[in-house]
This record gives sequence, structure tokens and C-alpha cells, in this order.
Amino acid sequence: MQPTPFVATRRPRLALLIDAENFSARKALRLMAHVADRGDAIIRRAYADWTSPRQRAWQRVMQVQAIRPVQQFHYAHQKNASDAALIMDAMELKTLSPRLDGICIASCDSDFTGIAGRIREADIAVYGFGRPDASPAFVCACNHFVFL
Repeated sequence: MQPTPFVATRRPRLALLIDAENFSARKALRLMAHVADRGDAIIRRAYADWTSPRQRAWQRVMQVQAIRPVQQFHYAHQKNASDAALIMDAMELKTLSPRLDGICIASCDSDFTGIAGRIREADIAVYGFGRPDASPAFVCACNHFVFL
């Protein structure tokens, strides 16, 4: 009897986009574990105004987890510069669909409902991660949503 050859199966390739202004750094390790359950996060980005003292908790997490910070200054009070940058990157990544099997968005913000729907329309899986008070529309727009 011949031994069966080892056949490596490719794990899904994912992009992880974190709205660090609306997602707690304290939950980052749980987030990374849930993402790893779904595949390999080959792209890891966190969006915020990193000059803000409120973002200090993310610094160590990003170093340890190899998450690339994406700087977005707040040019006007209460504008969503970080959300807009995340959405633009998600649209760009959507065009890389042969390379990506899914896009993970860590946030609770209803602003991501539209992009989640567009990604699904492109036949790419959308995984959402956020608090239990996440926008119901955003939760429904994702293929799967994990409450952290």
C-alpha cells in the first residue's frame, strides 16, 4: 500500500482593516484570534489619528501583531477622515479579489454598511468584528459578524 501524498491546502487570504478610533486595543488579541480562525491576514492596517493621545494603547498592539498604522489627521472637528480612508482602501483591495478571499472590518460604525455590501457584490467574503451595540445595518451587510 502506497502512502498518501501530503497535499497542502491554501488558507483563505484576508485583509484586516481596523477602525482604531472605534475599536478598543484591549480587544485586539481576541480580534486577531478570530481572524486567524478564518484565514491568514496578509494585509493588516489600523486607521486613526495616531498623534492623538487616545491612540497610545494601540502602539504596542500594532508592533506585536505587525499591524500597519494608517495616519489620518482630523482636519475638521468630528469628521470621519479615518473612516473615509478605510473605505477607500477597502474599495481598492476589492479590486484585488483574485489575491484576497475576504476582507475583515473591525468597527461598529454604520458608515461601513455600504462598503460591506459592495465587497459582497464582488463575491468576496466580508467579516465584521465589533461591540454588541454595532449598527444592525452593518452587521447584516457582513457575511458573518463577531461580537467582541
